[in-house]
Amino acid sequence: MSHRVSTTDDLEVGTYLEIAEAQTSEVSTRHEALVVEARERDAVAVIDFGSQYSQLIARRVREHHVYCELIPHDAPRERIEALKPKGFILSGGPASVYAPDAPLIPQHVLDSKKPILGICYGMQALAYQLGGEVEPGTRREYGPAVIHVTDPPAPIFRGVPDEVSVWMSHGDLVRKLPSGFCSAATSDNSPTAAMWNGDGVFGLQFHPEVVHTSFGSQLIGNFLTGVCGCTGNWTTASFVEQTIDDLRRRVGTGRVICALSGGVDSAVVAVLVHRAIGDQLTCIFVDNGLLRSGEPARVVDTFEQHLGMKLIHVDAADSFLGRLAGVTDPEDKRRIVGDEFIRIFALEARKLGHIDFLAQGTLYPDVIESTSHDTANAATRIKSHHNVALPASLPFQLVEPLRYLFKDEVREVGSALGLPDEIVWRHPFPGPGLSIRVLGEVTEERLETLRAADAIVMDEVRTAGLYRQLWQSFAVLTPMRTVGVMGDFRTYGNVVAVRMVSSQDAMTADWARVPYELLGRISSRVVNEVPDVNRVVYDITSKPPGTIEWE
Repeated sequence: MSHRVSTTDDLEVGTYLEIAEAQTSEVSTRHEALVVEARERDAVAVIDFGSQYSQLIARRVREHHVYCELIPHDAPRERIEALKPKGFILSGGPASVYAPDAPLIPQHVLDSKKPILGICYGMQALAYQLGGEVEPGTRREYGPAVIHVTDPPAPIFRGVPDEVSVWMSHGDLVRKLPSGFCSAATSDNSPTAAMWNGDGVFGLQFHPEVVHTSFGSQLIGNFLTGVCGCTGNWTTASFVEQTIDDLRRRVGTGRVICALSGGVDSAVVAVLVHRAIGDQLTCIFVDNGLLRSGEPARVVDTFEQHLGMKLIHVDAADSFLGRLAGVTDPEDKRRIVGDEFIRIFALEARKLGHIDFLAQGTLYPDVIESTSHDTANAATRIKSHHNVALPASLPFQLVEPLRYLFKDEVREVGSALGLPDEIVWRHPFPGPGLSIRVLGEVTEERLETLRAADAIVMDEVRTAGLYRQLWQSFAVLTPMRTVGVMGDFRTYGNVVAVRMVSSQDAMTADWARVPYELLGRISSRVVNEVPDVNRVVYDITSKPPGTIEWE
């Protein structure tokens, strides 16, 4: 079902949002109180002390098909125990254990008698709290180093060579081991590059979770399987089956709405919910006029025709473009697109009558960033988040089946559910859409220019077989105009920038070293096929210092 929305179709949306204000606190509290019920699955708890690598630890554990959650060190005991962990991994962190108010390992973790692996600061905290001594090192260790594994090796080093290249990032070191512990590895800077107690408690001064540490995944796997006794029973198939069962139980006979964007996150959520409750789900696709060429038709065809879902397609292009007229500031663009989306979504939801649940594609990195113990201490904000978040004031309970998954895991689930590759492997796309890739004022004419150039970039990247290897690839329409010569005439045309990056999680990214031939084909096609463009440039800036998007 498709229809168009104008800027005047308010229909008391403000009143509709106000209906929920009295319920907001109750709904939010109820949602936050929900704890993921521990299933018949192996799990470990990753206790977070604020390391820049904490998410990597969780990702490495998941790669061994062992479920884990990243939990702040000061989380309530009940939060940790609800996971029913078979062991604990203590992350690194920026603090020194001897500093005032340094974060410490919860005593109940130390008293649990379960296996513990302390990494960097986690090892130092273990040593300090168990009676050892930690002090500043005479020489800091940052970057590559070589450790020498003691003979016989501790269980965590089983199958690992005597010499291992590792990644260090610390200034303090363990000067005196706690009673009952021995050194499990040494480095040139420390007689205790690793320690263990002869049983199930280990400390590693280096970071096994980063790719720069050789055999790092094997070390983590040795701890999970050989020490904790995990069997690796958390798989894509088991997740899909359990999630569908959970959704059926929770939703019951209730009605659910889901905002579709065309991206993999919302698509996987929609398919999971639809598998669980069928036509109790209604998807709302708000076409903001800021999507790539052909995307609105693909979304409607995939979800309405092929997957048989109840879909409301709202053509709101005129509404969004009207609100964006004359706007050039990137933050203003984000705010306007977000506000307009919420207004229109609330309008459509109101037309459906009583709705019980709102399904959202929240991922685990979003959860980590919003609940991390040091989030409040962030010193700067680079920009507003790209994705549009629906407000808690909407009168629905949240359903977030991907809440504990990383992006690569979401793609695996999407493939298992049978979603087409063009959705599962679609490059991340910003919530404000092309409005932040048209630098300066957003007009229909400039959007069409960008769409045409972007379609050529996508076509050539796919033809070259590089689409899946790249994290993102896209075109940007700059506000610059340059002189050129086309045929016998001088031109004064637009400049299009091409951006291609490689990344694992978008926290950092490097510009892609694609073949010159590919760049040449893109440039030739853009200047020949896209009206009023006479120059193409390639962005070779990494993140940091740049960001992936230009605005």
